[in-house]
Amino acid sequence: MIPGAAEYDVDVVIDEDEIERLLDVMPEDVTGPTELTYARNVFVPLTTACRYTCTYCTYFDPPGEASLLSLSEVRDICRRGADAGCTEALFTFGDDPDDRYTEIHARLEEWGYESIHSYLRAACEVALEEGLLPHANPGDQTRDQMATVADVNASMGVMLETTADVDAHAGPRRKVPGQRLDTIRTAGELAVPFTTGILVGIGEDWRTRAESLLAIRDLHERYGHVQEVIVQPVRDNERWRGGTPDLATMRRVTAMARAALPEAVSVQVPPNLTPVRELVDCGVDDLGGVSPVTDDHVNPDYAWPALRELESIADDVGLPLAERLAVYERFLPADGRASVTQSEATGERDWLSPRIREAIEADDESGERYRSVLESGTNPVPGR
Repeated sequence: MIPGAAEYDVDVVIDEDEIERLLDVMPEDVTGPTELTYARNVFVPLTTACRYTCTYCTYFDPPGEASLLSLSEVRDICRRGADAGCTEALFTFGDDPDDRYTEIHARLEEWGYESIHSYLRAACEVALEEGLLPHANPGDQTRDQMATVADVNASMGVMLETTADVDAHAGPRRKVPGQRLDTIRTAGELAVPFTTGILVGIGEDWRTRAESLLAIRDLHERYGHVQEVIVQPVRDNERWRGGTPDLATMRRVTAMARAALPEAVSVQVPPNLTPVRELVDCGVDDLGGVSPVTDDHVNPDYAWPALRELESIADDVGLPLAERLAVYERFLPADGRASVTQSEATGERDWLSPRIREAIEADDESGERYRSVLESGTNPVPGR
């Protein structure tokens, strides 16, 4: 039984035979991609507060030290990103930071916001005004919380991390896998194109790696909403000295992800945390959101590769490189101008809100930026 599944009424179906099948998968058992994709984004760390204290995470700051970006700071970051040709604003912060951090809660109240989610909504509006498509990753969310911001996001995400109960999720408020799965399910119910993934090396074993991937697949098969699954290794940093998975481990688990997931769901590895060239043949087809403007605030010790380096990676593995938007193209029709796609599980669904559809269809400069990505096919890295 997945920890917390009963508490959150999550009834994922995982066949034991499927687990055994995945445990036998090796890199030579999967087929590599026909192209690599990436997105150009800006990383907007809305607040460094988090109710969790995971031992591998350097993102959160303790109460009294956590920061909260003002909307003017959000606008400045987004404007610099738009000027650099970015199309996505990646908003991230810890789970329910206004719950544990009284100073953050007081600041939000002072600014006229009842919660971090109402503030996130305002920040996403700023990103849209500056010509970027928001992609928010605010951790675990209730249905009401996600519904507060879903219509101003092109896509959203949360890392499942693992279905295991691991010591790395230490502290009085431990991450509960059932709650993470509930968030992924909620996104499906609300028709939100969604990104999730697993962390490798935080204390999980091979069986729970397989279980985690199959849990994601089961939820996607119901709702058709998962657009990509990230396979991310834990890396040594100032709070984590538990080691980093070796190349053989990453190759095997990446191949497992490719074998577990439907073909339409991309397998992503972060190019600043993994030896991408050695993983592409294991089924990797996406390099994630890479920023020419901002740092990776979750992994500050590991700088983003320059955009030209992505082209070098693609050249080395003999694949074309294509730019994509924060919402994958399959959630759009062929002409990129409406918001309905077909899900085997649920029939026709509206994946894009009117606000996001308006942004993508706009005739102004920002709209042209989006359409140029949708229409250009395979793109060289800008700036060459």
